[in-house]
Amino acid sequence: MAIAMNELVLRRVLLAIAILGLVLGLGVWRSGIGSVEPDAIWTAAALPVVMVLAISILRDFWIGRIGVDAIALVSMSAALLLGQALAAAVVAIMYAGGTVLEDLARGRAERNLRALTDRAPRVAHRKSGSGTETIPVSQVTVGDDLLVRAGELLPVDGILLDASALLDESTVTGEPLPEWRSADDALRSGTVNAGEAFVMRASAVADKSTYATIVRMVAAAQTAKAPFIRIADRFALLLLPLTLLVAGTAWYLSDDPIRALAVLVVATPCPLILAAPVAFIGGISRAARAGILMKGSTALEALAQIRTAIFDKTGTLTIGGAELIEIDVAPGQQADELLRLLASLEQASHHVLADSIVRIAHRGNLALSHPHDVREYRGTGLKGEVDRVSVAAGSKSLVLGDRPLPHWAEGGEERHRNAQVLRVFLAFDGRLAGIFTFGDQIRQDARDTVGALRSAGVSRILMLTGDDSAAAERVSDLLDLDAVIADAIPATKVETVKAEKATAPTMMVGDGINDAPALAAATVGIAMGARGGTASSEAADVVVLTDRLKPVAEALRIARRTRGIALQSIIVGLTLSGAAMVLAAAGHITPVAGALLQEGIDVAVILNALRTLGDGRFEHNRDRRIERS
Repeated sequence: MAIAMNELVLRRVLLAIAILGLVLGLGVWRSGIGSVEPDAIWTAAALPVVMVLAISILRDFWIGRIGVDAIALVSMSAALLLGQALAAAVVAIMYAGGTVLEDLARGRAERNLRALTDRAPRVAHRKSGSGTETIPVSQVTVGDDLLVRAGELLPVDGILLDASALLDESTVTGEPLPEWRSADDALRSGTVNAGEAFVMRASAVADKSTYATIVRMVAAAQTAKAPFIRIADRFALLLLPLTLLVAGTAWYLSDDPIRALAVLVVATPCPLILAAPVAFIGGISRAARAGILMKGSTALEALAQIRTAIFDKTGTLTIGGAELIEIDVAPGQQADELLRLLASLEQASHHVLADSIVRIAHRGNLALSHPHDVREYRGTGLKGEVDRVSVAAGSKSLVLGDRPLPHWAEGGEERHRNAQVLRVFLAFDGRLAGIFTFGDQIRQDARDTVGALRSAGVSRILMLTGDDSAAAERVSDLLDLDAVIADAIPATKVETVKAEKATAPTMMVGDGINDAPALAAATVGIAMGARGGTASSEAADVVVLTDRLKPVAEALRIARRTRGIALQSIIVGLTLSGAAMVLAAAGHITPVAGALLQEGIDVAVILNALRTLGDGRFEHNRDRRIERS
């Protein structure tokens, strides 16, 4: 970090020296007075840049890397040897200014990423028998009860112990509005307590919590280098001999070395090496603001070329777990009251469905009562007393016995006859009062996401699931998928991903531990990380932090837009530089004018690359209007 900071300062000092020398030399030349020649001042202004650049190029050459910065060194050295000190000073300003401009552009693009690391939790308030003590977050252990005060960051991942909490999760998920969480809900580090103080129980140490994972991903994003950028670096090497060839030809044909110098100047330093890194860092930063973490430029570039998408079903295309789909209510009953009484009774059960029912009631702010005389019938349901009412909840056989369904319940029974759902019958004092239907519900944004992917050019969309074929086909039909593979074990998922990957760039989207091998096998693995799937998040190239599916399509849109802007900047920059080289070779551009022109090209290229920081929706809507017209 210190070395990087010293280099930033050095580049600014070199720019200041070059500008000061240029201005001072122009002042002496215009006034015509003074004992020092303007050329001597301009030479003194250019020499520090030449020396530092020469050292930098030698250092790069020592490690086997050659870049087009060599053109800048050749052009400044040639200008000094040919007595064109003013041109050398202008090129020095152009080169030093370009490096400073690139620093500023990178700094702006990385600002959102650095903001994540700068606000990492540092302390926690641990409760004990003697009160509350403030400790470094690194000392928190699993099982510690922690007090989170109003406005504070959650220090680690945990479970909410109080009845409710209001959390601002915008930094982690990109969601702008605070979200209510209920007792026993999972909480993630790095989110902010937007309400009153509450108590949580640590479920992970700091280094294994959500925010630490985000910081590691950010570090990877800042250091990884995309194949696109590496290709740009290699292509940049072609410019050095090409520039020397054009400059030499211009000199030979015109017998004027100044023309060769002009060609060298307009070819410096080359937008090719500026555009791609700035654009890709900007795209990663834009994705981070939307709650999408991309593990470096490589992941972003690979995502931009995806043609096939494979989705896991449970927890990805569907919500996962038991969600309340429908309540059939007997005449004279109220749905909320039925849910309150059912949840009150289920508080005494250890069944996995009971937790979901209680959580749904808490989400609806229903006041639960304490059940009495509860008797649980293994695998079928339970009976007890709630608010002095005899309540039975469970299977049809437990609640109704041999009695037929009342007329009001027949429609629901027929609707869900072949569906993969769980139906809980509820009776008061022996009379059926309601029927609750639970199932693995399709996400609300699943259909829109599939449509957005097809619009973006994804030609094949599949679903993999360990469920039976009937449940899989139901989801596939609703979403109009191209293919579905049911009863898939992890090995089957990996084989399917590899087969699809052999025909087209393929992304795999999943959330569970069993999806991790398939995510790693895909061209791009995307993990739905909102529910803390550590194994899948570690195996994936991209992690979606919101509990929604639409960011998958947004990630693809950002990736394609970023790659397009990077490519556009390179092509436009090289085209303008090539045209300027031809004009310089023909004698229409002087070395000084060429330096100023090339600086303008570099500024334009970097500003265009910085567009990746924006949303881009205005451009998308404009293009659609043009297509329609």
